Amino acid sequence: MKQETEGKQLFSLYDMVVVGVMAAIIFVLTYFVQIPIPTPAGQTMIKSANIFILLAGLLFGGLRGGLAAGIGSMIYDLLDPRFISDAPLTLIRFFLVAYICGKIAYMNGQKGENKWFNLAGAFVGGFMSVFLYAIQSVCKLMIAGSDFSAAVVACVPKLVTSSINAIVAIVLAFVLVFPLRAALKKVGFYQKISIR
Repeated sequence: MKQETEGKQLFSLYDMVVVGVMAAIIFVLTYFVQIPIPTPAGQTMIKSANIFILLAGLLFGGLRGGLAAGIGSMIYDLLDPRFISDAPLTLIRFFLVAYICGKIAYMNGQKGENKWFNLAGAFVGGFMSVFLYAIQSVCKLMIAGSDFSAAVVACVPKLVTSSINAIVAIVLAFVLVFPLRAALKKVGFYQKISIR
């Protein structure tokens, strides 16, 4: 009996649906619900999708949440000529953000139900996004010929915007995760997926 559960598929149809639906939500929110902000280091934006990037990890664990966050964000970049060259890094960045967020929320057998593990996951994921974005932005400017200190100064407006994004996303994801999890439990959704 134990071998049967251990031999269970890594991804069921329901798991694929979770990844697809969350990726679609993240893409649509990035595409339609954003405030573009021009900066000396290039355009950045305040976007509501960051909330759902963290929620993907909090609700569905590291792997499923990470895939949904990375794929949804990457699709946006692929469809916008300004960001198309960033698509591979976007996939990796947002996968890591939701993956780490979900892994923390589900660590030590918590199953995503402990409020402190959820808050820690959202906090680490949110600020990991800022950190990775800062590295990416500075490196791009240095590749273009800027020296390190000038690149950092030029990226300050992007970092301020990213930090605001992170704080809003952390707070709202933390507020929304418990009612959304309760609704998913009520309809029996968690019995159909295997969170890892």
